[in-house]
Amino acid sequence: MEELFRLKQIPVDVDKMMVSLKTAADKFGVEMGDRKMTYNSRLAQEVGLWAETQGRGHDFHMETFKAYFVKGLNIARNNVLLDLIERSGLDPEKGRHIIETRAFSHAVDSDWNLSKAKGVIAVPSFFIGLDRLVGAQTYEALENLIIKNRHAADLD
Repeated sequence: MEELFRLKQIPVDVDKMMVSLKTAADKFGVEMGDRKMTYNSRLAQEVGLWAETQGRGHDFHMETFKAYFVKGLNIARNNVLLDLIERSGLDPEKGRHIIETRAFSHAVDSDWNLSKAKGVIAVPSFFIGLDRLVGAQTYEALENLIIKNRHAADLD
């Protein structure tokens, strides 16, 4: 996983980051596994956009989160995605077609281009005014960002 971050020139202590992430997850009752591998999520993102058009985006994203972060499954594999599609209440045959044709690849390209233009280097990223908050953060950190920008807007 360190190699993934090194490619982006981000100095990071992955073990420390994972402890922090698990601590935050525990605080909110979110289950996290001991994932040791990082898999390409590109195709899952494409399927996720399709799931959103079908009104099942939340279901698919939650199933994908559990598969990746709890079970450590490779969400780049078609058979894993097809299982997630079915678990999300989506039509597996339509899902297979979406995967095979890469029907949502241009939409994901567009999202990636916008993220690159905005300087997004991690998710989640929150942008308010000229300020940004990057990565899993506390509620208080997000609240402080909002308050700071509300105060700045009041001064204008």
